[in-house]
Amino acid sequence: MSIETHDAAIAAAHDVAAALAPGAIERDRAGATAVPVEALALLDNSGLLGITVPVEDGGPGLGPSTLAEVTRVIAAADPAIAQVPQAHYLLVDILAAHGDKETRSPLYEDVLSNKRIGNAFAERGGKHAQDLKTRITSGRLNGRKYYTTGALTSSWIAVSALDDTGRLVLAFVPRNAAGVSVDTDWDVMGQRATISGTATFDDVPVQLTLDYAHAYEVPQQLGARAQIVHAAIEVGIAGAALRDARAYLKEKARPSTEAVRKGASTAADDPHVLHRYGRIATRVHAAEALLAAAARTLDEIGLIPESADEAARGSLAVAGAKAFGSEVAVEAASELFQMCGTSATASKYDLDRHWRNARTHSVHDPLDWKYHHIAAYDLADVLPPSHGQI
Repeated sequence: MSIETHDAAIAAAHDVAAALAPGAIERDRAGATAVPVEALALLDNSGLLGITVPVEDGGPGLGPSTLAEVTRVIAAADPAIAQVPQAHYLLVDILAAHGDKETRSPLYEDVLSNKRIGNAFAERGGKHAQDLKTRITSGRLNGRKYYTTGALTSSWIAVSALDDTGRLVLAFVPRNAAGVSVDTDWDVMGQRATISGTATFDDVPVQLTLDYAHAYEVPQQLGARAQIVHAAIEVGIAGAALRDARAYLKEKARPSTEAVRKGASTAADDPHVLHRYGRIATRVHAAEALLAAAARTLDEIGLIPESADEAARGSLAVAGAKAFGSEVAVEAASELFQMCGTSATASKYDLDRHWRNARTHSVHDPLDWKYHHIAAYDLADVLPPSHGQI
């Protein structure tokens, strides 16, 4: 399926979301015990994997506004499935900005044929997740990664490693290459169907690489464009929590005894419920507007910013959208129960998945540092750091 326009991409996202929604609870409950092969096939075969491939490489070259809305729509149905291609889109951008023709051509050809690229960036056991022990020595890759979202079911895996000179590179290796193994050791409270477990690379031959260190030695929007997808996932969760609160209040919730004593005949007659619902609905809509505004800023700046100040403008716009959207998602998912009452906590509804997903995903990178960088720039003209988390 070929998608050429923004409207076609959004329509495809709504189709995917409609197909994913009925199985979201089952996938959440199953977690890593059942790989969501059918759900991911719906996504992979939708044509959405190739929407950001540049025009000169045969793609439609659609931008961050399209990607953010596609992600938000799918995340409102199942945020775990929406997160699986997050690194895929980042890697499409990295290839566009820094890949040579020999690396871009085979990978983009596969992407445009509905093949997904998974990631193996982070590691455990070091001082932090990017304290890398993975090495490429004499053309052979060896290492162990974790938080490998998308790698399990991908066609390719992009692996961050240090080369013979100690420089940071990305190696693109086939998922089915000899020496590659990806485990399902993913046991977390939310975003369970991402199955972002351990990947091991044992003497894997490497042919496709690029200089990843250089990507962050120049003004860049790779971090912001990666983060806009994370922001869209949070905003999608917030919208889903509001949607389910609305449905429960209209269809199932009973008024509290206190509200009945004051004359309420339905839960929606309770003035405190009305206040809470109105407040959280306003904040969800504000998060959606902030996400859209940040994405438009990235559209304006483009993949390669003209200056460090332009790079900062994009990074900080997305930082605000991600920080605020994450807070609203956690809040909406919690307020759902305050509004709907004890009956809404019944396991058959699985409404707690919204909070578990929001809370788990929101700590992907620290929100406090996002607010810090926004303030440092506004108050003291300090440019934000150049890395993949802002």
